[in-house]
Amino acid sequence: MGKVLAVCISKKKGTSKNRVEEGILRKNYGLEGDAHAGGGSRQVSLLADETLKEMKKKGIKISCGGFGENLTTTKIEITSLLVGARLKVGKSALLEITQIGKTCQKPCKIYKSLGNCILPSQGVFAKVLSGGKVKKWDRITPGGGRKILAGVLTISDRCASGEREDKSGMLLRETLKALAAEVMLYKLISDDFGEIIKTLKNWSDSGIVNLILTTGGTGPSLRDVTPEATGEVLDKEMPGFAEIIRAEGAKKTVRAYLSRGVAGIRGKTLIVNLPGSPQGAKDSLEIISPILEHAIEVMEGKEEGTKSEIKN
Repeated sequence: MGKVLAVCISKKKGTSKNRVEEGILRKNYGLEGDAHAGGGSRQVSLLADETLKEMKKKGIKISCGGFGENLTTTKIEITSLLVGARLKVGKSALLEITQIGKTCQKPCKIYKSLGNCILPSQGVFAKVLSGGKVKKWDRITPGGGRKILAGVLTISDRCASGEREDKSGMLLRETLKALAAEVMLYKLISDDFGEIIKTLKNWSDSGIVNLILTTGGTGPSLRDVTPEATGEVLDKEMPGFAEIIRAEGAKKTVRAYLSRGVAGIRGKTLIVNLPGSPQGAKDSLEIISPILEHAIEVMEGKEEGTKSEIKN
């Protein structure tokens, strides 16, 4: 579950921020008492503690707020958040992601003192839609109100290297939105067994999504390891999804049976492997779309899902 690890403010821009026990997020403004607060699109900055730990391994002595972030987060892969995603922080504050990273015109005091500044590449910026108090260990949860909260993970060596455009991932995002789902997370990675496992675990355990769709790496080639990596993280299998995708897909092309995609549940997140081709990915999502919402309701233990299951 994603949480706030530290709340930080500063009186001047371009400097490290200091921790405060509690902050107040004001609507369309930011954190009270912080130099970066105002009516723009970058009212609040977020940076993951996991990123800070990586910097510490490189010998940089840094603590929360050291790179100028307002909220240091943990257990949430913030750089995979999409612009427009909404996050509830604490009891009442609501943030909307407005920007991933930024461009610095000139080196700030942080860069000059540390020799590096990761906020431009690893930071996430947001505006405040609803205000409220925020403090350490406050939960960070989805704030959009949609029943399906999705993450799209494209797994492709060629796309990750820049050789090919990720049309499958983009098409899945568009199709999910057309199905009234909120797409919270997106990432493009290579066919790396360990990286696939790491990302699926991070996303599932963050509490930000209840559905993860992967596209790519389900075929019979040596580099296709998505099903095996997915199997490593599942608590239980949901074979019906893969079965119906292959059966219905084969009505268009018998090659659909070459897909080795699997599906299952980790915690309260449904994970489904889809083919790597744009049309195959889109068709597969449309095939399973009539049962997605019901499956998620039952998985989450929601009353309406259970009642519907009994009636059927």
